[in-house]
Amino acid sequence: MNAAATTLFLPCAAGVEALLADEVQRITGTPAETGRGGVWVPGDARLAMQLNLESRLAQRVLWPLADGPYRDEQDLYALARRVDWPAWITPAQTLRVDVAAQRSPLTSLNFAALRVKDAVCDALRETSGARPGVDTRRPDLPLALFVGPDHATLYADTSGEALFKRGWRTQQGEAPLKETLAAAMLAAAGWQGRAEDGPLLDPCCGAGTIAIEAAQIACGIAPGAKRGFAFERLRPFAPHLSAWRAMTRDAAARVRPSAVPLVAGDVSFRMTDFAQRNAERAGVAAAIEFRTMDALQRPPPAPRGTIVMNPPYGERIAPKGRGQGGQGGRSGDDRVAAREGFEGGDAATFFAALAAHWKRHYPGWTAWLLSPDMKLPGLMRLKESRRVPMWNGPIECRLFRFDITAGPHRGGAGP
Repeated sequence: MNAAATTLFLPCAAGVEALLADEVQRITGTPAETGRGGVWVPGDARLAMQLNLESRLAQRVLWPLADGPYRDEQDLYALARRVDWPAWITPAQTLRVDVAAQRSPLTSLNFAALRVKDAVCDALRETSGARPGVDTRRPDLPLALFVGPDHATLYADTSGEALFKRGWRTQQGEAPLKETLAAAMLAAAGWQGRAEDGPLLDPCCGAGTIAIEAAQIACGIAPGAKRGFAFERLRPFAPHLSAWRAMTRDAAARVRPSAVPLVAGDVSFRMTDFAQRNAERAGVAAAIEFRTMDALQRPPPAPRGTIVMNPPYGERIAPKGRGQGGQGGRSGDDRVAAREGFEGGDAATFFAALAAHWKRHYPGWTAWLLSPDMKLPGLMRLKESRRVPMWNGPIECRLFRFDITAGPHRGGAGP
């Protein structure tokens, strides 16, 4: 491997590409090129380590190994044999091959993964007489193969586990919001934890993902500070591990108290408790004020500020005392409604009442709401000032911005 120069690929959620390019340039000082589903940035081993540590929006940091045209699995085997595998791992280590396809003529992605694995094992057997093992959970060398209609690219995944796994979450609801998407919402809102950004509120916090991401930003905590990475076990990065240790020390030295208040809570005592415990593991419990409260009764914590929320559905809309996480209801940061749509009267009633509450008590605030329902402004009877396309996994969403002003709500006061 030439550790001096390559072009790294950082995949991200659809709709986040431009935000990720801005983040990469802010972290590294190097311009990034945006593409569908990610960005490319020229760099080396140290830059790959830095991006793993510092990026909040990327899903992984991928190191290109080989690319070229293909017609079948044998071509993929030949492509993989071009790589100097003994320079990457030893026979005592393990690997895993993940395959993603777009309009590929291949009939079996599992067989494509097997042929790439065979190429690695054959190369090691020829040079050392032994072959590496396969570990599907925590491999030393995770490989990512992308196959299109006629072109394939093979990457080493320097991250290992996806970067949204920050290392602090153990308590969550049924379908938690990914940390990378929460960070993208904050980035789109332009909230950076500075004094001039003002307070941040998430009145329906679920497991606390948005508030915890915001607190780590405000406190200068690197998103990768509490986890490990695959590159720490890869041979090409071994000469750079002293630099990696210096990076992590520098990151720890810049941690500071938050300059702005952060407030979060949920109607569910169970979810607020989850969020509090997650914040403790993330090192930001002291920076966030958690309180179990109905969003329709919560007073503003300051005269001005920013609301960032992934709106609730089902159980977490229920009045205080009913949202206890029991059977028969839905819970979690992300909602089942993302798949079902906001159907039925409960959601319409809740959003109309929430908008009325904001009009009465939150004039001067700015609210950012993520929703798969393109008609959310109509449900709230508010006019959005921005709508930012974002994808929550396979679900197309919009991040709506509402500039809250005083005055009567067009939908009335609500129940």
